[in-house]
Amino acid sequence: MSATEFTPATQLELSRFVAENAQNQRQTLCPVGGRTALHFGFSAPSPGVQIVMSQLNRIVDYPARDMTITVEAGLRVDALQATLANERQRLPVDIAQAERATLGGALATNTSGPRRFGHGTFRDYVIGISAVDADGRLFKAGGRVVKNVAGYDICKLLVGSRGTLAVVTQVTLKLRPLPETSAQLWLTFDSFQEIEERLAGLLTSQTRPVAIEVLNPAAAALIAASARCDLPANAPVLCIGVEGSKREVEWQLQMLTQELTGRGLLESRQVRDHDADRIWEALTEFQTCADDPLTFEANLRPSQCMTFAERATDLGVAVQVHAGNGQVIGQLLEESATIDQTVSILNELGTLARSAGGNLVVLHCDSAWKSRMPMCGAPESSWPLMKQLKSKLDPQGLLNPGRFVDAAP
Repeated sequence: MSATEFTPATQLELSRFVAENAQNQRQTLCPVGGRTALHFGFSAPSPGVQIVMSQLNRIVDYPARDMTITVEAGLRVDALQATLANERQRLPVDIAQAERATLGGALATNTSGPRRFGHGTFRDYVIGISAVDADGRLFKAGGRVVKNVAGYDICKLLVGSRGTLAVVTQVTLKLRPLPETSAQLWLTFDSFQEIEERLAGLLTSQTRPVAIEVLNPAAAALIAASARCDLPANAPVLCIGVEGSKREVEWQLQMLTQELTGRGLLESRQVRDHDADRIWEALTEFQTCADDPLTFEANLRPSQCMTFAERATDLGVAVQVHAGNGQVIGQLLEESATIDQTVSILNELGTLARSAGGNLVVLHCDSAWKSRMPMCGAPESSWPLMKQLKSKLDPQGLLNPGRFVDAAP
């Protein structure tokens, strides 16, 4: 049976609805924004009510000189960025499907992308938050000024909580200036080992990249095709992104080209202007390609990423590595489409990720596969504490039950 929907027009209306539900019907509730991440987490029964946040989309306060903005959580990400661009500002977090994704949904899943290396994640930009708990109580944390350190940091607690602790209704964000321009240096090498040596050299580089991406040939071909750019994709790729004034960008491209030449380099291309914009978009959207049967994310020590990428390549996985952060996005291609093959591949790669101090989670797969997939990864030491926190803040289990660690064995 499909869920009913409730679309609040104000925070107060939402608060009253949730309070009445907690006291009477006690239906399970699922906050939804652009519906781009409803497949995250374990396969759970359909909620009683989907709380549709689309009408909570106002800009509450935008003191541009202070470089902060307060908005309601149902605002679409592309609409937010368009407003900020009018003041030459931005939220520097790469969010896939920005034309659909809402700020609240992106925050609840702690979405980030290639520029995470240079700019960080939502936890670096959320300075104030308003939300409604499972009993309908509206609460606030943080504030509207950057220098706000009083009390427990509830903002960071709700970032990445997947709507299981409260319904986020309003957010105050720090902002950054919009750069004059950006570009990428796209280099192909004859092996991942050669890229590993160049990554070590970047630690002492005079440049300051905002993204350091490594792509195996399968991923490089997908990204080049998506961006409609004629770039070499027949060998492992190191793609380095830089931003700033035109003079800064040209200097960084020149320095990086000098620093990264040498043995093992097959080809080097500088990508600018509209081509660079399309590459940024393709790098950000890589994790959302829906044609393939499964997409996963692994986190591990950055020093082990090339070993992981090489093994994943051998197993037929298209791999994008956020090399400076130790994050790997993998897509299993159609030839690995059976569930038994997929389980075998994920078991091996999950073991490799855990041996490197990390874990592996599934971002997207067929709903019929979920029971056999590591949707939230292998159990971690923090999970019992997270389950206790969920039970304290939502004792009736009304907010998105069964989708996150509360359903883990």
